[in-house]
Amino acid sequence: MKKKILISTGGSGGHVLPAISLKEHLKDKFEVIISTDKRGIRFLNEEQNYILINTPRLQKFYLLPINLILIFILTIKSISIIRQKKIDRIISIGGYMSLPIWLAAKFLRKRLDLCEPNLVLGKANKFYLNYAKSILCYHNNIIKFPERFDYKKLIIKPLIRKKFYDTDVSSNKKYFEITIFGGSQGAALFDKFINEGLLKVSQKTKIKVNHQTNQKNLQNLKDFYKKNNIENEVFSYKPDFFNLIKNSDLCITRSGASALAEIALLGIPFITIPLKNSADDHQKENAKYYEKLDCCWILNQEELNQNKIEELCLMIIENKDEYNKKRDNLKKLNEQNSWKNLNNNLIQFFNDN
Repeated sequence: MKKKILISTGGSGGHVLPAISLKEHLKDKFEVIISTDKRGIRFLNEEQNYILINTPRLQKFYLLPINLILIFILTIKSISIIRQKKIDRIISIGGYMSLPIWLAAKFLRKRLDLCEPNLVLGKANKFYLNYAKSILCYHNNIIKFPERFDYKKLIIKPLIRKKFYDTDVSSNKKYFEITIFGGSQGAALFDKFINEGLLKVSQKTKIKVNHQTNQKNLQNLKDFYKKNNIENEVFSYKPDFFNLIKNSDLCITRSGASALAEIALLGIPFITIPLKNSADDHQKENAKYYEKLDCCWILNQEELNQNKIEELCLMIIENKDEYNKKRDNLKKLNEQNSWKNLNNNLIQFFNDN
């Protein structure tokens, strides 16, 4: 009989996408279920076996009594689910969303493992770490990681969905293709300057723009690109986003660990704009990792304007040596990164521990 694993996640794609990837790795050897909150559901398709645990945020002090009652109720629900589904072990991809599951695991004395995709240890994972048996990490030198728990680390390659490996990229393009996506926390700022900066780029070279925006601004951006005769695809959310991004020549994005890891695996040089108010400035640290490897360009949010976008994009398009150097560095970074190798490591770890 297969062991049963519950993966707890939710919130942004940065938490949910690694959970999906981990399930892909484990599903042939284990029975795997995902728990998520309402925000995370949009990243899951109908085929994903998931349970809804909609944990409230604890940020607003005046709602604290109500939210604590809700967490207590969700913890009771989690205990019931773990017992009913006969879960053997639990994996948390971080975040406050996993709190009821963590409390239930502790009450039932179930094994808990963690996953930390970022270069800075998240507050939730730091809170869970004392009880957890292990933590999957992409990096050994994680900022704010307590040294006394170093023995719990398992260093792995980033958890990236299987379809991102060995992709076929179109070679018959008539334009330089730029994809802009701010993720669940950043699209609004990206609407303010980037399209205006790319207008001037389009007047000097032929480009296509794929631009993620919020629903309210969808038509405005479509009209802008159409008016200026720029080939485009404007969207708010695309389930098949992978098919769009794989043919990109350049990405402009935030600095979430999952997004950068996926772009890097595809070998696409990128401009990254770290989210200014990300917890513990983890997006800035994620970006600096790739900058030190000469794989990307970083723009600070405070200095973002249309002139910066125009100048940098034109430099990238016109300076082929710099662009190709970054492509080569991304290729070197992923030389030993294969789905099969990571799969074997994960299966062995979860079988042996």
